[in-house]
Amino acid sequence: MTEKKAVVLLSGGLDSATVLAMARAEGYTCYALGFDYGQRHSAELLAAQRVAADLDAKEHKVVKLDLRVIGGSALTDDSIDVPEEESTGIPVTYVPARNTVFLSIALGWAEVLGAQDIFVGVNAVDYSGYPDCRPEYIEAFEKMANLATKAGVEGNKLNIRAPLMKMTKADIVKRGTELGVDYSLTVSCYQAQPNGAACGRCDSCRLRAAGFAEAGLADPTVYV
Repeated sequence: MTEKKAVVLLSGGLDSATVLAMARAEGYTCYALGFDYGQRHSAELLAAQRVAADLDAKEHKVVKLDLRVIGGSALTDDSIDVPEEESTGIPVTYVPARNTVFLSIALGWAEVLGAQDIFVGVNAVDYSGYPDCRPEYIEAFEKMANLATKAGVEGNKLNIRAPLMKMTKADIVKRGTELGVDYSLTVSCYQAQPNGAACGRCDSCRLRAAGFAEAGLADPTVYV
């Protein structure tokens, strides 16, 4: 049988860890891809390293980028505070074009590996209002991927897989738990401490806590 390979975007957070476990459960040999893009903290990069090892990723690459050069987000510009109150519209934690940049690099690695599937943990139900987490965006990127690559032009269709797209955070937590994800290894907080301790106040912390509560499962997050 031909080995099934997948590139899995792995940030070190709850969602991407669940997606890695789901891809693995489907029988894929998983190649985890993360980014050191100038985000506020490196705790999530250490978390991704732990998750990749725990879930038996074949390889784990971290690509270094500097999105601080363009800024425009509370995650890449220290002069913009991470909001600790709920807001409306697209929040300041949105990083301009981040998923497009990340998926493009994942696309290149997939071609090199001969992988036809790229997994990403975007979600359109319990999410923070980011435009690059919608199904229309994923569909459009997949179409572009098959127009812009040697693999796609030669008939080896590339698939952008977003298995969490229509799941609530509680559903995600339940599914990951079923698949053996150790969520104590993950970091979701936008402004985590170097040891991974979470603030408990940002959007990401609130969504994560609500997901565990609704799922009826203990949240292993360590808070400041």
